[in-house]
Amino acid sequence: MRSLRAAVVGAGLIGSRRAAEAAAHPSSSLTVVSDAVPAVAEALAARFGARRAAHWEEAVCAPDVDVVVVATPNKFLAEIATGALEAGKHVLIEKPMGRDLDEARALARVAERSGRLLKIGFNHRYHPAIRRAREELVHGAVGRLINLRIRYGHGGRPGYEKEWRGDPELAGGGELTDQGVHALDLIHWFAGRATRVAAMTQTAVWPIAPLEDNGFALLEFADGAVASIHTSWTQWKNLFSFEVFGDSGALVVEGLGGSYGAESLALHTRARSGGAPAIHIETFEEPDTSWKLEWDEFVGAILRGDSYSGGPADGLAVMAMLRALYESARTKTFVSLERV
Repeated sequence: MRSLRAAVVGAGLIGSRRAAEAAAHPSSSLTVVSDAVPAVAEALAARFGARRAAHWEEAVCAPDVDVVVVATPNKFLAEIATGALEAGKHVLIEKPMGRDLDEARALARVAERSGRLLKIGFNHRYHPAIRRAREELVHGAVGRLINLRIRYGHGGRPGYEKEWRGDPELAGGGELTDQGVHALDLIHWFAGRATRVAAMTQTAVWPIAPLEDNGFALLEFADGAVASIHTSWTQWKNLFSFEVFGDSGALVVEGLGGSYGAESLALHTRARSGGAPAIHIETFEEPDTSWKLEWDEFVGAILRGDSYSGGPADGLAVMAMLRALYESARTKTFVSLERV
């Protein structure tokens, strides 16, 4: 089996994680790193024996690159991914696939024309408790799906409004676009695409208007299921909580490891005669392997034609829901996904 040669554009926290997985995988290597800050790119490249490219165009067009990871601020995601696809490279682009649905749609069209694989980095799908929860749902452990609830957030840090996520031009949206996209993807992965949505946004603490530091959403599905989301940059103690309710039980995922707390999955089996459910709790205390699993899946898709999760259709579904949520928050009405 041949080895894939990878370029990473954007050498921040997420780009560094992607670079480490590309370098460590038995069927890939890290060849090139590019970043707007040369010293940052140089340091990451040196760490893995790669070279630094002065500009992203140089990285994505390099003849010794087969796959490009794009891990930049949102403004540049679609542009760089488009350049890489047009240069004949496979692409893993970090969520949210661009600043808005229009950018995402244009990128998906380029991917289709290119004949190369485009994967959106919905990394949360690869956390063990979340994957196990979906397996349990698919296998009928909680019966018919009736509703879902996600709470996800952190508290920012001093000067957060001065970072790129606080800049409307660079980010495209606030917390709904940031962590909210992960929540929307999980809702989509578990329940499918919503039919109509309602949302409210709030700029409560961080001076980032017109962006939001809190987003609240309700999503309705054709089968009657309902999902609720609260995503926040004012969650002073980091939190991830994902609850999936069926007519015969529930699945409750808590934590993502690290500052979000230990990852666990609780299966609640409803007592038909009444009273408290039977609860089985599984904890996942091993180091976070989600980045490794995601990269391994993408490598397999490129080299062997394996199926992979988080393709363009998944990215577009999330971006369509996101657009509808922002429209709902602006108009203070329910918005049908048929209009998006």
